[in-house]
Amino acid sequence: MKIFFLFTFSTFLLSAFEQAAASAHYDKILTHSRIRARDQGPNVCALQQVMGTKKKYFSTCRNWYQGAICGKKATVLYECCPGYLKMDGTRGCPAVAPIDHVYGTLGIVGATSTQQYSDISRLREEIEGRGSFTFFAPSNEAWEQLNSEIHKNLVDNVNIELYNALHHHMVNKRMLTKDLKNGMTLVSMYNDQKLLINHYPNGVVTVNCARIIHGNQIATNGVVHVIDRVLTAVGNTIQDFIEVEDDLSSLRAAAITSDVLDTLGRPGHYTLFAPTNEAFERLPRGVLERIMGDKVASEALVKFHILNTLQCSEAITGGAVYETLEGNTVEVGCDGESLTVNGVKMVKRKDIVTSNGVIHLIDEVLIPDSAKQVIELGGAQQTTFTDLVAQLGLASSLRPEGQYTLLAPLNGAFSDDTLRMDQRLLKTILQNHIIKVKVGLNELYNGQELETIGGKLLRVFVYRTAVCIENSCMVRGSKEGRNGFIHIFRQIINPAEKTLHEMLRNDKRFSVFLSLVKAADLDDVLSRPGEWTLFVPTNDAFKGLTDDDKDILIRDKNALRNILLYHLTQGVFIGSGFEPGVTNILKTIQGGKLYLKTVNDTLLVNELKSRESDLMATNGVIHVIDKLLYPADLPVGNDQLLTILKKLIKYIQIKFVRDSTFKEIPLTFYKINIIESNVQPIIRKEEPIIKTYTKIIDGRPVEVTEKKVTEERIIQGPEIKYTRITAGGSDNEEKLKKLLEEEVTKVTKFIEGDGHLLEDEEIKRLLQGAGTEYTKVTKVIEREPQIIEREIKKVHLEEAPVRKAQPTRRTQGGTARRRTRLANH
Repeated sequence: MKIFFLFTFSTFLLSAFEQAAASAHYDKILTHSRIRARDQGPNVCALQQVMGTKKKYFSTCRNWYQGAICGKKATVLYECCPGYLKMDGTRGCPAVAPIDHVYGTLGIVGATSTQQYSDISRLREEIEGRGSFTFFAPSNEAWEQLNSEIHKNLVDNVNIELYNALHHHMVNKRMLTKDLKNGMTLVSMYNDQKLLINHYPNGVVTVNCARIIHGNQIATNGVVHVIDRVLTAVGNTIQDFIEVEDDLSSLRAAAITSDVLDTLGRPGHYTLFAPTNEAFERLPRGVLERIMGDKVASEALVKFHILNTLQCSEAITGGAVYETLEGNTVEVGCDGESLTVNGVKMVKRKDIVTSNGVIHLIDEVLIPDSAKQVIELGGAQQTTFTDLVAQLGLASSLRPEGQYTLLAPLNGAFSDDTLRMDQRLLKTILQNHIIKVKVGLNELYNGQELETIGGKLLRVFVYRTAVCIENSCMVRGSKEGRNGFIHIFRQIINPAEKTLHEMLRNDKRFSVFLSLVKAADLDDVLSRPGEWTLFVPTNDAFKGLTDDDKDILIRDKNALRNILLYHLTQGVFIGSGFEPGVTNILKTIQGGKLYLKTVNDTLLVNELKSRESDLMATNGVIHVIDKLLYPADLPVGNDQLLTILKKLIKYIQIKFVRDSTFKEIPLTFYKINIIESNVQPIIRKEEPIIKTYTKIIDGRPVEVTEKKVTEERIIQGPEIKYTRITAGGSDNEEKLKKLLEEEVTKVTKFIEGDGHLLEDEEIKRLLQGAGTEYTKVTKVIEREPQIIEREIKKVHLEEAPVRKAQPTRRTQGGTARRRTRLANH
């Protein structure tokens, strides 16, 4: 039983301690200050004082080690911790401060002005007597800083105004700093006026935004906390203040339009950065009119100025990020005595305390990204792009009601040569950076295709630490605006125009490599659709290779294929998509491994530098190298081949194993699968045509009425072939064939014109439903549906003599039947 009691009691104490510690940030910071000053003697606390001011703080670790508060250098002071005193001839503060009633304690803590006013207002008798009070006592400096007119009114009417003002600083119970919870509301001893308490993680405790600068001075009838300003009565709600403040009429109009004003009239703990009328007048007229005419944008604008936490200016000793009601964040900091928002000094008036929060007046309007047009999202590093878009007339095509995605290169991506281009060509380049739809970063996936306003399709490649579009990869800084997203890219995006084979063929640097590719029967691989990464040696890599050497290589097709296919890997791997400094292992088609990494923006392949990387092709990407690659673990068993390879490859030791052979690499890694499906014959009858004409019968003109019926019959349907390029064989051909046949049977109409039974979109839909293994499909339609047999029947309805002879013309009468067979294409 005793053990159970001890366990329960200890659990209770621990729980109580944790709850107290969770809210007693002031006490924690004070403890740290004692630790920092332990070399100065007992009960000494280390403080920081902002140079040029009288402001002193028990500092957080960050401010302490930075040696600064609010960006200003701070000097270190050592003082007696609250409740302790110095003794002559001893180190530190070994003596405990005497305990007196509240009136006497005001003198102990140096709040002599408050003590004097308590005396003349006849409050002294009350705070010397019986009770339990908390007195938030303004320091002497606080009284000096009080508005002179208010100060004079208080002193001139000490028995009422001053007495009531002092009562407003008092609570009728003892409250230590550990009892002052964040968000708490206390009732003062004057007219039940509210005192709003905030207890911040940095140890700052405020009362109606006045900071406690010396706390927890115990008295026999309560406790005294010294504060840095004289408290004024808390007004009504933030809504009430906005509705009566003339200088906030523009904000009031925006808040009413967006239906946000009512929110600021509800209970809460808000911080409003309120732009003045002058701040709104500084906005470009077109921007302000557009936002105010768009309820969604105006709501975002107003909510972007509101925090759902109460942030008094005295609690801000460094920069911190806060979430707004709009959903995005702002950084609130300080610069000396000034508050900053997003690093800019813009606060004209601080700490207007209301019953549901605090207001800071600012002289700039904060426009969130969500209220901006997509072209307005560009930052300082994308000004070249945004300026060019405007200058070349593309900005006007970005309609406010549209949806777009801008792929904005950094300023440094635009070289002088690019900027000197013909404007028509430059406009085409910029069009390749504007997507027709709104696509966020989390909506992008590998293999996705995005259509630009210029009609180009851009491919998306997603890697472990990067997202790239064609040859360029994103950097941090994506933003969402009212009508689109903007993503930031390292380089100008160059959409692919040619296949790998065409690129090799058009560049003389690769002529030797291309000739070997052709000799190994691999040129078709580089011509067909697919997704490949090809490491291409320039002609310099083959210096010393004679025609005889080349012939030896070509005669050993297995060896040649092993060498060439070690340069090819499945998938598109952009150099800038690799995580810098980390080795990436790629399996080649030959079976060996390539080791890639980027160092100082240079791609290394098996430690060899790529001379030029990220040359995009429609079916892959090329990285240029100046050495022939060879797998270090692949032995050579032929003396002649070994001699040739040693001429070309000097950076590794090639293994020699007598009579070893290269494995055969069949082209099963690249296979064309033909899947056929036919359609049943279709019969189509046209509406009959009735016409009248004249015939000459036995030398006499006769008027003939005839009905013409045309029937077309497709007696052989189209042969539809789907070509799939894949790696490693085709285990799912039957599945795809079955799906295709099922789809074809659903087509019941004959589509005139090109005669295609399956439109491109239907094919895409079918293949998407067939599974992810069908990664690349091209459509080949041979012998498209055509009229194989046409039968025309003419039926005479009536013959009558013609009174007046008509010019004669030979024609074939009666029933005629004609078969027409059309040649295959």
